[in-house]
Amino acid sequence: MSLPDDERASPARIPSPSGSGPVVARAFQILLALVFLIAWSSLGAQVAILVGSRGLLPVAPFLEAARRAGGPSFAQFPTLFWLGASDLALEAGIVAGIGLALAALAGLRPRLCFLLSTLLYLSYATACRTFLSFQWDNLLLECGILAVFLPTDRPARWIHVLFRLLLFKLYWESGIAKMQSYIGDWFDGSAMTYYYETAPLPTWLALYAHALPAWWHHFESRAVLVLEMLVPVGFFGPRRLRLAACALLTGFQVVNIATANYGFFCYLALALHVFLLDDGDLVRIGGWLRLRLGRPLRVRPARPPTAGGWLRTAGAALVVAVFVSLSLLDGLLAFGGGGAWRAVVEPVRAIYQPWRLVNTYHLFGQITRERIEPEFQTSSDGAWTAHDFRYKPGDPRRAPRFVAPHQPRVDFQLWFYGLGYRRGTPAYVAALVRRLCLDPEAVQGLFPDPLPPHPEAVRIVFWQYHFTTPSELASSGAWWTRRRAASTRSIECDGFGS
Repeated sequence: MSLPDDERASPARIPSPSGSGPVVARAFQILLALVFLIAWSSLGAQVAILVGSRGLLPVAPFLEAARRAGGPSFAQFPTLFWLGASDLALEAGIVAGIGLALAALAGLRPRLCFLLSTLLYLSYATACRTFLSFQWDNLLLECGILAVFLPTDRPARWIHVLFRLLLFKLYWESGIAKMQSYIGDWFDGSAMTYYYETAPLPTWLALYAHALPAWWHHFESRAVLVLEMLVPVGFFGPRRLRLAACALLTGFQVVNIATANYGFFCYLALALHVFLLDDGDLVRIGGWLRLRLGRPLRVRPARPPTAGGWLRTAGAALVVAVFVSLSLLDGLLAFGGGGAWRAVVEPVRAIYQPWRLVNTYHLFGQITRERIEPEFQTSSDGAWTAHDFRYKPGDPRRAPRFVAPHQPRVDFQLWFYGLGYRRGTPAYVAALVRRLCLDPEAVQGLFPDPLPPHPEAVRIVFWQYHFTTPSELASSGAWWTRRRAASTRSIECDGFGS
C-alpha cells in the first residue's frame, strides 16, 4: 500500500505489524538470494581451476573412475555431474545458479528457485570435494533447503522458529566446540592473542587488532564464549531480548568481517539475524529509509487465512521435528564423545550426511598458534623464483587484502596445508606442482605475476609468519616478518613426462 502524503512526514505513523512474519520472510529471501548470487559468482570465477578438465581435482575423470570401480552411488555422492562433467557442463551450471539467484531476488517463485539452487549447489559441493568442504557451504545448503518451506504471503510461526533454531545451532555448537578445546585457550584467555595473526586470510586491519593489549585479547576470548553460549538463549525470548541478542551478534560479525576473510559466511550469518526481528521492526527501518529518500512506503498485506491451515501446521511441525531430531543426533555424534550408542546411530547419519542438509558447526574450536605458509617456487637456468598467490600472505611488504565475500578456495586451503605439511602432500597440491611444470597456463589465475612457460623444477618452501607492530610497519613498510621453516625437495619437471 502507499501512504497518503500527510502520513509520510512521521515515521511514528508507519504501520507496524507485529511478530516475525511475511516482511521478515521476504527480507530473508532477498538476503539469501544475494548470498547465493555471491556464492555462485565466486565459484564461477574459479571452478575451472578447481575441478575443470585442466584443474587441480578434475571431476570428470574422478567420476568415471568411480563408475568403473563400482564406486559410490548417487545417494552416497549426490551430484548431477554423474550425467556429465565437461567444462561446458560446469560453466552451464554456474550460469543456471546465477539465474536462479537473480530470479529469487526478483521474487519470481523464490521457494522453487531456492530448492533448485540448493540441489545444484550440492552438486558442486559434492563434485568439488576438498574445495567446497567448508562449514559455510554447509550452512548455505541448510538455509537453502529451509527456505523452501518459508512463505511470504502469510505468517508461518514454526518455520520462523526453525530458522532461529538454525541460528542458535550455529552459535551454540561453535561455543561448545570452544569449551571442549583440548588446550583450554578460550577459558585461559589466550585464544585471541593468536587469532588475528593466524586466521586463514586476515585483512590489513588484523595487524592493528593483533597489536591491542594482552588484557583486551583475554577479555575478547572470554567474551566470545558469552556471545556464543549465553546470548543465543535470547533468540527465543521477548522482542527486546531478541533485539539485544541481534545487536550484540551483529557487532560480533562486523568485527569478523573487518579482520578476516571468510567468504560469504559472515554475511549469511547476518542474514539469519533477520529472524530475531519482528515485521514491525523492518517496516519501521524501511519506512525511515524511504522517508529520507522521499519515496512512499509500500507494504504488501498478508493473505487472509485459507482452508487447510491445519495441514500446513502439521507439515511445519513435521519439518521442525525432523530438523531438531537430526540436529540433535548430529550434535551428539560431534560433541558427545564415544560410546556403544555410536554404533547404532552412525548408520542413520550415513544416510543423510552426504546431502549436507542438516549439519554441525564447530568454528574455531581451538586457535592455531603459528602461521606456516607454503611458497611455490620454480627454477629456470638454475635460479629459483617465488610465485606469490593473489590473496594469501607472500611478500612481507604486501598488505593483507579485503577479498570477502569472494572466497579464493585454493588460497584458503593452502592455510590448512601449511599447518599439516609434515603429514604429507594433499592431492590438489601435488596436482598444482604438476600444473606448474606442464601446464602453467591452467593455474595462472591463482598468481598475479606471469608463470614461466617451461620451468626446469618446482619446489615448496615453508615460512613462519608473524605480524609486525604498527610502529614497525610505519618505519619499514613490512606487514609481516618471516623465517624459513622447512622446504620440500625440488621436483624435476622432466620427471612428469608430457
